[in-house]
Amino acid sequence: MHAYLIDLGGQHREALHSLDELLALPQLPGAQEELQEGPRLDTRTHAYDEQQRRADITLQGKLPGEGWQWVTPRRALTTRRTTLKAGPDAGATQVSEALPGEALELLWREGEWWRARGTHDAYLGWVKEADVTEATNWTPDLTVQALRAHAFEGPKVSSRIVAELCLGAALQRREADGEAQGNAETPGWVPVTLPGGQAAWVNQACFVQPSASVTELALRFLEAPYVWGGRSAWGLDCSGFTQLVYAAFGQALPRDADQQQAATRPVESPRAGDLAFFPGHVGLMLDDRRMIHANATGMRVTIETLGEGEYGERLAASRTGFGRVQ
Repeated sequence: MHAYLIDLGGQHREALHSLDELLALPQLPGAQEELQEGPRLDTRTHAYDEQQRRADITLQGKLPGEGWQWVTPRRALTTRRTTLKAGPDAGATQVSEALPGEALELLWREGEWWRARGTHDAYLGWVKEADVTEATNWTPDLTVQALRAHAFEGPKVSSRIVAELCLGAALQRREADGEAQGNAETPGWVPVTLPGGQAAWVNQACFVQPSASVTELALRFLEAPYVWGGRSAWGLDCSGFTQLVYAAFGQALPRDADQQQAATRPVESPRAGDLAFFPGHVGLMLDDRRMIHANATGMRVTIETLGEGEYGERLAASRTGFGRVQ
């Protein structure tokens, strides 16, 4: 087996493959597509379907030809951790993931699937209709800070679990009912409304951010499993990892590694918090040599020292640059 850092149609993440497996991999939608007599547009963030002649209304005047149906996006929220697929099919590749309570824009539907775009990074994918809501009476005012957490039916640890949560999940605080207000355990619990409208309880410890820096938070993810397209501690990929830890400190990064490289300021000498870029891969520097990253070689979040060991040497040789988040 040999490890190859690859770019599959714009999904810039690391994968481990033999050469035969690499050649046999399915072709994913391209990061850029050239329309006839038109410009190259990044299909990860520009919503149009040339065959069906439908497109996001923001592309009006930017696409060649006539007969386009211009679609005005509809606002929606995810009701749980929601997979974004490459196509309207359960068997399609996951290209990203939306966190609970994250805002989406819905464009057009095919069967039980919506073509959707994340409002925080403009990234496109297909989501199941059952995983989103267009409710307008839900206003999140709480953000989960625990890497992984649960919402419970009642204010005690023995209550039934009603939802999985994760760092970045959005919830709405609600008033507790009379019975719960008199429960001795209630002071340690927060009554919430989940994105789908269900009443639940979450322990207040889940809303405390114990990390003082991006690197400190990143270290809490050590050994979290690698999942292609994932964006949570339940499973995440390289660029989902870097996007997530920076988002926890209010700094937005695009979704994929190449997009993140384009969005950061190139630097020659890295320091803690800088990003390290490779063909199809990104990691977060802990100092001038050590890097933490979600990778498919170890199928988890690990730390490597660039230039040390077989993997570290390979990473150092293939590095395309360092970037500093502005």
